[in-house]
Amino acid sequence: MNVISIQSQVAFGHVGNSAAVFPMQMHGIDVVAVPTTLLSNRPGYPTIRGRAVEAELLADLLLGIEERGAIDAAQMIVTGYLGSAANATVVADFVARAKARNSSLLYCCDPVIGDRDRGLFVHADIPPLVRDLLCPLADIVTPNHFEFEWLSGAKAATIDQLIKAARAFMARGTVVVTSAELADTPGGEIESVAIERANAWRVRTPKLPISPNGTGDLFAALLAAARVGGSSTPDALSHAASAIFAVLENTVARGTEEMRIVESAAQLVHPERTFECIAITL
Repeated sequence: MNVISIQSQVAFGHVGNSAAVFPMQMHGIDVVAVPTTLLSNRPGYPTIRGRAVEAELLADLLLGIEERGAIDAAQMIVTGYLGSAANATVVADFVARAKARNSSLLYCCDPVIGDRDRGLFVHADIPPLVRDLLCPLADIVTPNHFEFEWLSGAKAATIDQLIKAARAFMARGTVVVTSAELADTPGGEIESVAIERANAWRVRTPKLPISPNGTGDLFAALLAAARVGGSSTPDALSHAASAIFAVLENTVARGTEEMRIVESAAQLVHPERTFECIAITL
């Protein structure tokens, strides 16, 4: 099993590929990790060093892995934080070329552009490119609730509104909305919802008293790993929600800012507590 993962990389902490690669490897996946940024750490610390990878270098790296046969061997491409508008264009060109070359290749787009607490946290010219160039190429998109509303241009306060907006936004494939808090979401819980043309599912987990960076990156990686491993959409959703809950529970117990991904290694694959998906009937 092979995945090409194109997203940010930090030397310290767990976001981007630094959150995604190890969990996918724990699922037996050979990951070709391509950085869109090279940073000392995520934003939020008193200092940050490094920079976004220049678009010319990113294009060269992607050409290099293509020359090594990575596209032909891959089952899925996963993309996340892009670093610049120029990088968004480079990635879109690569994904389109890869899907034309390998017709069975799936593309999971994690549109890392913002969240409920901070709003849009990337340069203003990046979100429209994610919406107009990357999402139309995707077989799976994994926005959080804020990102989904921005990308779809529709408010989604209820499950009916969410499903309607998701099906209008993406004519094929799967939309997975994470960190959703809807009108009927019980207090003290948070949920993720997967929507396809004919079916939809939701999974709820307790809402823990932390919100570390990189949870979306980890969720997309776990979902992709399950799908590459042959799981159906509801089973993959259940697995991703259960495994990330285990990581966050361990993080709460340790009281750290960064997710405890490595020490949660066994639960990345076999979480102790399983949260089942519920099929949605409209």
